[in-house]
Amino acid sequence: MIDKIMPSIELAIAGIKDGAVIMIGGFGQAGTPFNLVQALVEQGAQGLTVISNSISQAAPLVENRRVRKLIASFPIWVDRTRPNPLDEQVPTGRIELVMMPQGTLAEAIRAAGAGISAFYTPTGAGTFIEEGKEKMVFNGKECLLELAIKADVALVKAYKGDRMGNLVYRMTARNFNPLMAVAAEFTIAEVEEIVDVGKLDPEIIVTPGIFVDRVVKAPKRGEWIYRKEG
Repeated sequence: MIDKIMPSIELAIAGIKDGAVIMIGGFGQAGTPFNLVQALVEQGAQGLTVISNSISQAAPLVENRRVRKLIASFPIWVDRTRPNPLDEQVPTGRIELVMMPQGTLAEAIRAAGAGISAFYTPTGAGTFIEEGKEKMVFNGKECLLELAIKADVALVKAYKGDRMGNLVYRMTARNFNPLMAVAAEFTIAEVEEIVDVGKLDPEIIVTPGIFVDRVVKAPKRGEWIYRKEG
């Protein structure tokens, strides 16, 4: 049996290269792999393309200038104690920001995992979102052609995992994590608890181990605790 458990966070993210395309699961505080993201900052990879629901999931990477391109639905900084780093990095061209409606982002990720190259959606038609995109009319509605989004690596957070990589999630922490785990070439899962194979009820496994390459147990965090370089 293949054992996918990693002994440390550092080893779990080892091998992520400069310029990699990274998906980061989570929605606000729920389901964000805080420890994996912080470890990636300390590992040093840069020039990354990050795909996440909002800037919140990638906060340390953005502040430490490791991100070249951000694809997100909400590029809004919720921490009012610090300025949004995108306010300085986007206008100067240091970060390319691509905004996508949340449902479109989720479907683009899901499509990649399902092997679908593109899909049409009415969301965004008639707005700045449609710029440069092919349009067609279905049932009297203008629809935009959106391409599937895949990644080199997905960083996800789950509640429990076993040695084969099977994952279960807790309530809203499920959010983008299962979609991203399937849409990446390589998936690394941060979990709160590791159990023996056979201890997870098959009926509640959301992400089968075939989609997961590494699993690491990490401390539970409810907020960002990280060091900003420079």
